[in-house]
Amino acid sequence: MNDFWILLTAALVACSCSLLGCFLVLRRMAMIGDAISHSVLPGIVIAFLLSGSRDSLFMMLGASVIGLITVFLIQMFHQSGVQSDAAIGVVFTALFSIGVVLVSIYTRQVDLDLDCVLYGEIIHVPWDTITFAGVDIGPKAVWALGLVLLLSGTVIALFYKQFKICAFDPAMAAAVGIPVALFHYVLMGLVSVTTVASFESVGAILVVGMLVVPAATAYLLTEKLSRMIGYSMVIGLLSSTGGYYLSVLLDASIAGCMITVAGLLFVAALLLSPSHGVVWRKLRQKQAAL
Repeated sequence: MNDFWILLTAALVACSCSLLGCFLVLRRMAMIGDAISHSVLPGIVIAFLLSGSRDSLFMMLGASVIGLITVFLIQMFHQSGVQSDAAIGVVFTALFSIGVVLVSIYTRQVDLDLDCVLYGEIIHVPWDTITFAGVDIGPKAVWALGLVLLLSGTVIALFYKQFKICAFDPAMAAAVGIPVALFHYVLMGLVSVTTVASFESVGAILVVGMLVVPAATAYLLTEKLSRMIGYSMVIGLLSSTGGYYLSVLLDASIAGCMITVAGLLFVAALLLSPSHGVVWRKLRQKQAAL
C-alpha cells in the first residue's frame, strides 16, 4: 500500500501542476511556482509566532496568505513597467530574505527551517494519515491534493474560454469585456494554493518541476490548448510513475528521479516533435535545399 499511496500522491501533484502549468507556460510565467515556494517562508514564521505551534494547518494558512501577496506584488510590479521575470526575481528574493531574517531572530531555539517546513519528502506520505470517526481514511496529502485538483479542474472547466483568451490575447479579452485582471488573480490564486498544498508533502523540486516541464513538453507536441492540457497530464503521470520505479532501481531520490524522467521526455519532444522537433526541422531544411 505504501507504493500505491506514493504513486497516487505523485499522480495528483502531476495532474494539478500540469493543468495550471499549461497556462503559466503560455503566459511566460513558468517560474511563478518557484517564486511562491520560496517567498512563503515569512508567512510560515509569522503563523508560528502567532499560534505558537508547528501544526500544518496554521503553517499552510500563513503560507497561502503570503503566496497570494507574492502574486499581487509580482503583478503590481509588472504593471508598473518591470519585466515579468525581473518582477518574479525581485519579489521572491525579497520575501524569502525577510523570512530568513525572521527565522534567525525569533526562532533560534526552535526547529523551524527550510528542511522541516518547506521541503517535504514524498516517501513519508503514507505515514501522515487522517483518522475520521476512529477509522484511518488515508494520507493527509492525498486528501489535500485531491481537493486542490478538484478545485482547479472545476474552475478551469467552468471558465475555460475566458482563461484561454486571456492566455493567448489579453488585449482581445479586455476588448470583448472579459475581466482580465480578475482571471489573472484567479489563476495565480490556484497556482498559489496548489503549490502550498503540494510542497509540504512532496518537496519543492517536484512541485516546480511538474508545473513547468510537462507543460513545456506538451507545448512542443501540439498547437491546441485542450490537447496541450491532456498531453501535459499524461506526461506528468508517465514522469511520476517512471520516476518512482527508476528511484527504486537506483535507490535514489524519488522526486529527483521523477523530474529526471520528465526532463528526458522533454528532450525527446524537443528532438522528435513533428512540428517543433530539431531532427524533423533539419530534415525539412535539407529537403528544401535539394
